[in-house]
Amino acid sequence: MFSSFIKEKIKVSGTDINLVRGGEGPPLLLLHGYPQSHVMWHKVAPKLAKQFTLVISDLRGYGDS
Repeated sequence: MFSSFIKEKIKVSGTDINLVRGGEGPPLLLLHGYPQSHVMWHKVAPKLAKQFTLVISDLRGYGDS
């Protein structure tokens, strides 16, 4: 899952936020709903990555954030 994406952790206000990034084109931020994580985008992301640079994060307190 997300094998062609770069996995990162960024620090925001002292909190580590997990995200994956990949694709080519204009940036597109994908956010999940409650109570999911970035994984909910695993089927859509490869298709969108053909046209966009995706940033898919876990919201604070969810997934690996």
